[in-house]
Amino acid sequence: MLRPYEEMAYGPRPIEASYWRETVTEAEVPRWPESEGDIRCDVVVVGGGYTGLSAALDLAEVGADVVVLEAEAPGWGASGRNGGFCCLGGAKLSPAALERRYGAEDAARFFDAEKLAVDLVAERLDRHGIAADVHSNGETLLAHRASDVRGLEVEAREVSARFGVRCEVLNRTDLVAHGMASEEFHGALTTPIGFALNPLKYALGLARAASEAGARIFAASSAQTITEEGGGWRVETARSVVRAAKLLMATNGYGSDDIPKWMAGRFLPVQTNILVTREMTEGELAEQGWTSNQMCYDTRHLLHYFRLMPNRRMLFGLRGAMRATQAAHEEVRAMARADFERIFPAWRKVETPYFWSGFVAMSRDLTPFAGPLDGLENAFGAMCYHGNGVAMGSYAGARLADLALGRPQRQPLPDLMRRAPPRFPFGRHRRVILPLTYRWYRLLDTI
Repeated sequence: MLRPYEEMAYGPRPIEASYWRETVTEAEVPRWPESEGDIRCDVVVVGGGYTGLSAALDLAEVGADVVVLEAEAPGWGASGRNGGFCCLGGAKLSPAALERRYGAEDAARFFDAEKLAVDLVAERLDRHGIAADVHSNGETLLAHRASDVRGLEVEAREVSARFGVRCEVLNRTDLVAHGMASEEFHGALTTPIGFALNPLKYALGLARAASEAGARIFAASSAQTITEEGGGWRVETARSVVRAAKLLMATNGYGSDDIPKWMAGRFLPVQTNILVTREMTEGELAEQGWTSNQMCYDTRHLLHYFRLMPNRRMLFGLRGAMRATQAAHEEVRAMARADFERIFPAWRKVETPYFWSGFVAMSRDLTPFAGPLDGLENAFGAMCYHGNGVAMGSYAGARLADLALGRPQRQPLPDLMRRAPPRFPFGRHRRVILPLTYRWYRLLDTI
């Protein structure tokens, strides 16, 4: 495999201290079989995260014979280790930039898709009885500079008009009254769309639902080669050969540049890192003045994201790592802890026993992809949700199912998402662009 990071990123070390693994019992994690022998199916899905499982669920429910090949186990990658923010998003471009680049009509379709993606996750949780510890009434954006507050007021008007909701803007005094006290923040914008959840429980619930619908899910079944064969596809694993009429690629940031070669340079994995505290007492929460269960993030380019979970643990995440080594892992953990203590100084003595990392995937044009793999027959893929894969990854999977079935899209699939992602410069070594990018973002965050 040709992948852009050190091998540690693709092994068990980054999630050895993941909190999510502590929230599910051994009985709740199925023992998926490894694929063996000759297997034939209508559709083979490579990747067992939200995208692949969502596609498999929709395909199986209409009677398609679908096989899911996962290199580790369903939910092992980003889908089982993210911050659990089910919210608007998917593109890194601003709404205004989307309209300029792709036109107002297609941008409007994308905005509809953002909202429908959140609705889809809510529907899947409800219909399949997935208990995923849901909380938070929408999302809250916090201004880390006083000068950002005016921008929040403008954004509130735009978001309200775009999605037909009533956004709320809070000043610094309001934050205290709403249980979001921190000297770090000067105001906030709450958009009442979305919710927080346990991402691993959601991923495992999707896998269970897809399996019950008839999908065949295999773990420890990494695709070693993917080749066209007789108008269809041949996927070889260590112990099997899977032949399918159609191929769906759903590996996102954990994909390889050479499986298939179409993937080369089309996605840039970016590390994100998360701390989780021990359970805190009501007195400790009151001392800091943070009692809100809203999922929050700040206005930095290299943002922090955090939420107080129902069991009174605080989840705190940030971007910024550029290497996947033990030394880099410890360095970022120290950086995360320092930022946590600065933002929540009353919790300086609160332990953070959990820390882990994983990938989000970015595209060069800063928009998500869900469409045909151009130049290849009967092959489709989806990736690059820019840190918003809970909702958009689930939605993209549903759109792939429609494409594989050759039926009209049941919900919008904007043209901007169908475009094949352009390749990054420097090929396999494309992450060399990150140090300069991060330095520039850090400068913007301080001026």
